[in-house]
Amino acid sequence: MLKKLPLVSLLMLLSVYQFSAQAEETVPLQHIKTNGTDYPSLQRGAEYFINYCVTCHGAKFVRYDVLEKIGLNKKQIEKNLILTGSKISDDMVVAFSSRDAKEWFGVTPPDLSVEARVRGPDWLYSYLKGFYQDDSRPSGWNNIVFPNVAMPHVLYALQGTQVLSDHADPQHLTAESLVIEKPGKLTAAEYNQFVYDLVNYMTFMAEPARETRIHMGYGVMIFLILGFALSFALKKEYWKDIH
Repeated sequence: MLKKLPLVSLLMLLSVYQFSAQAEETVPLQHIKTNGTDYPSLQRGAEYFINYCVTCHGAKFVRYDVLEKIGLNKKQIEKNLILTGSKISDDMVVAFSSRDAKEWFGVTPPDLSVEARVRGPDWLYSYLKGFYQDDSRPSGWNNIVFPNVAMPHVLYALQGTQVLSDHADPQHLTAESLVIEKPGKLTAAEYNQFVYDLVNYMTFMAEPARETRIHMGYGVMIFLILGFALSFALKKEYWKDIH
């Protein structure tokens, strides 16, 4: 009986994880296809991330010099993207402590180093487009993807003020449940591109070596295929006279 306990515990954990995942993803996510080789998009996304995200969120597992992998040189990074006294070899950390952040916001803003790997690009894209005005919340904002989130809508000046439509079902909210009540600085298409660039960069940041790993994987597969073909040809040559 005791030997079965680890297996039972594992099955219980998997069940809890599956239930949690299903409970969280109650809203259909909007799909995007990120591109780790689109340097203009990644560079714009890096600028947006530094200006809008690093104010509250850190990326403590990412150094500023990783931006050289998206086509920026050291001078460009130091002049345009390091807004504090940090060095290019330093991590992207916020200026205030986690204790202060928790006191101000109620919760400590999560580190975003690998958020794209944890949540996925579709979740992040849908989340950043899913804020709507809700006077019952302390921040005045709510989110259809992450209900009752503590984070305010820091991009509202760009997107505009979204509200629930008159026909929205509070129990089954979707992207179609939201309407723009007051336009922002960007059009809907421009805001979509803004969010895409930001998520595209966050996806790159979560795994900067992804493109290198993929290309290396192709090379390894080609090597293995050629090696197998050569080995098969040698095998036939060695055994051709044996019946």
